[in-house]
Amino acid sequence: MMKKYILAMAACLAAVATPVLATDFKVEEATIPEIEQAFRDHRLTCHQLVQTYFDRIAAYDKQGPKLNAILTLNGSALATADLLDTSFAHGGKLGPLHCVPVVLKDNYNTTDLPTTGGSLSLEFAQPGKDAFVVALLRSAGAIILAKTNMHEFALAGTTVSSLGGQTLNAYDLTRTPGGSSGGTAVAVTSNLAMAGTGSDTVNSIRSPASASALVGVRPTHGLLSLNGIMPVSSTQDAIGPLARHVVDAAAMLQAMAAADPADPQTAEHPHQDYLAALDADALKGKRIGVLRVLFGSKPEHSEVNEVMERAISAMRQAGAVLIDIDAPELGADQLIAQNDVQKYEFKAVMDRYLATIPNAPAKTVDAIYAGGHYNHPTLEGFLKSAVSFKDGLSEADYEVRLDRDAKTRALLDKVMDDNHIDAVVYPLQKRLVVPVTELNQADRNGILASVTGFPAITVPAGFSAPTKTAPLGVPVGMDILGKPWSEAKLLSLAYSFEQATHFRRSPESAPPLPSEK
Repeated sequence: MMKKYILAMAACLAAVATPVLATDFKVEEATIPEIEQAFRDHRLTCHQLVQTYFDRIAAYDKQGPKLNAILTLNGSALATADLLDTSFAHGGKLGPLHCVPVVLKDNYNTTDLPTTGGSLSLEFAQPGKDAFVVALLRSAGAIILAKTNMHEFALAGTTVSSLGGQTLNAYDLTRTPGGSSGGTAVAVTSNLAMAGTGSDTVNSIRSPASASALVGVRPTHGLLSLNGIMPVSSTQDAIGPLARHVVDAAAMLQAMAAADPADPQTAEHPHQDYLAALDADALKGKRIGVLRVLFGSKPEHSEVNEVMERAISAMRQAGAVLIDIDAPELGADQLIAQNDVQKYEFKAVMDRYLATIPNAPAKTVDAIYAGGHYNHPTLEGFLKSAVSFKDGLSEADYEVRLDRDAKTRALLDKVMDDNHIDAVVYPLQKRLVVPVTELNQADRNGILASVTGFPAITVPAGFSAPTKTAPLGVPVGMDILGKPWSEAKLLSLAYSFEQATHFRRSPESAPPLPSEK
């Protein structure tokens, strides 16, 4: 795999089809609207932008801090950039994501790059067509820069895989980046890409967003097509963007949201204009519920609680009305124990997916488990449980759990109605993201959105106190959850919070390169 990475990097650095011009544009922390304006002002070319990101990947991913976020580089990205530059020079229209360099979690099907789920058992597996949302991103003008490391098969939360190894947290290199979309999160927060994509079966977009000071969007179940996404659970899976800024997350969601004939759920609700919805004053007068059952009460939870209280105070200062909500039935531990259905659905949905990959080295979950080419410390227990079911979908407990999901949805809806609230907030993780020595990120709260299908957006809420290994502190994320199909409102609330606080800070482990200063 390392040889393949080096060859791809050589192609990226050598494919200089147009000269790199001097520019005063700085990519660090730039937004999508800012780069689009720079293109229109002729201060930046697509080739320059893509080359800058490749330079940063070369400096920081396998060298320097060795973040290890990137799994496979796209050796044709610069050639695609040149085509976009040529089209623009001849009067071509800019797409909504013109030359936005994005990274994709390696469970998104791509025709030009393998899709492996981070597993040696699927090394070199090559889909025949792009995932539906990947095709949409390309048609909007985005450039696929790379595929990112992930927690293998998206089955745990510390972003380690048999194919890619351990990804490190850019803010504290002794810690994990959460998971399972940790490779995408680290690449985006370290300015190795403009934006990226993840998947979220329980926590997996929002956990690494929380741990990397990013905006992560888990939309309503069914808003975005899952066609061409390596699955875990048909009931709980969702996909969405990760970005440094709310405006970028909104732009990505806008491009990814469309009705897919192969995924009927995507036609159930009209797609909104998420960018137009952003309002810096959106928090004024809004009633925000604070879901106290999702706060920790142990000493290891104190750092997150302190950050959250400051974030809640900031929401109040921005004009929101904060209401404490008492709903013990919505506790995360209870929902994980009684509602989660991943182990019942995984074998059935994954076997169907593998049947669509012509050269998949393993064609069934049973074969993957028997072959043993996976990260045993973190996956052994789950895979052993999954293969123990002849047909998990026929298990009596599976139906009981689906019934509990329906009751949980109804309860959450009632709690929001009874308290007349626009959204609820809580820490996505009750405690700081764990060190790389731990096998599991405990105390996460993403299960509430997962089993109800309600949308939730994680936003940077602040940092813990600085330490020797974390000079800025460790990021803490706040989830903002709303009713189904309320993405436009949630993005606006998130934008209002972001503009009022500006909590995000880029990690010191990936500073500007000498050529960028």
